Amino acid sequence: MRAVVCRKPGGVEVLEIVDIPRPQPGATDLLVRNFATALNRADLLQRRGLYPPPPGDSEVLGLEFAGEVAETGGDVRGFKRGDRVFGLVGGGGYGEFLTVHHGMAVPIPDNFSYEVAAAVPEAFYTANESLFTLGRLEGNEVALVHAAASGVGTAAVQLAAACGATVIATAGTAEKVEEARRLGATRAVNYREEDFVAVVKSLTSGKGVHIILDLVGAKYWERNLSCLQEGGRLLVVGFVGGARVNADLGVILRKRIAVIGTALRSRSVADKIAITQRFVDNVLPLLKRSEVKPVVDSVFPLEDVRAAHERMEANKNTGKIILRL
Repeated sequence: MRAVVCRKPGGVEVLEIVDIPRPQPGATDLLVRNFATALNRADLLQRRGLYPPPPGDSEVLGLEFAGEVAETGGDVRGFKRGDRVFGLVGGGGYGEFLTVHHGMAVPIPDNFSYEVAAAVPEAFYTANESLFTLGRLEGNEVALVHAAASGVGTAAVQLAAACGATVIATAGTAEKVEEARRLGATRAVNYREEDFVAVVKSLTSGKGVHIILDLVGAKYWERNLSCLQEGGRLLVVGFVGGARVNADLGVILRKRIAVIGTALRSRSVADKIAITQRFVDNVLPLLKRSEVKPVVDSVFPLEDVRAAHERMEANKNTGKIILRL
């Protein structure tokens, strides 16, 4: 089968499409013929040698898949050959075939193409876990979503708005700000032109927000703390703006702030199955009814994987960049 690998760390030039053996499913696995995957920041880090796959997972890049079942393990129930499925994996998404525990596979809604389905898992699983499982967001609260035009950001804005929360979103261009508004943000801030702290204070009468979903990290640390009201929750799901901060613990204590970090890739299979089930229970019905929608920025053939990485590195995308296999 064809797959994308990088034999050494580096820029996009290290990405190679090679022929490798097709993986073999275990007793509880599905072998999936993969038709589409999506890019994630983790792929860029792995390419640079900074984020290797968890032990036992494929060295092939890619954390998402959308395809059809080609074979089932002997202990699998509920799936058969030809079923359309999508989900998350620890690696292997940039390959024409991959294996996944059947508990981590989800039937693709009838109204979704493979490209649209591939835009769902990482974005909506992460947003759902962060906002609701960990952040306990409620409909009468105010949420601040950074990087609102990213895959996770577009999902988070929609899910928070769908539950009735007031959403303040940040993004870096006028087009991305407009997209955040279209997705349900009450107020969208171009951080290059406005101070989001001032906007938060104005919209909340000085109280601050209940929850922040942050993909930026160190660059926003102090401003995030100043935006949170007493008892607020800061969900850290990325750090494109740096990972090291000088923390004033007094602010955290006085305001009773909870700082919560989360990542999906390194979690156990049991955790990933539970995360998948919460998505199926709480988010998949919204997707089926088109109450929330995956945002697809662009679709590249596998042969243009380097161009796809360049687009993400340049922060040109709004929503998910898809690779078609």
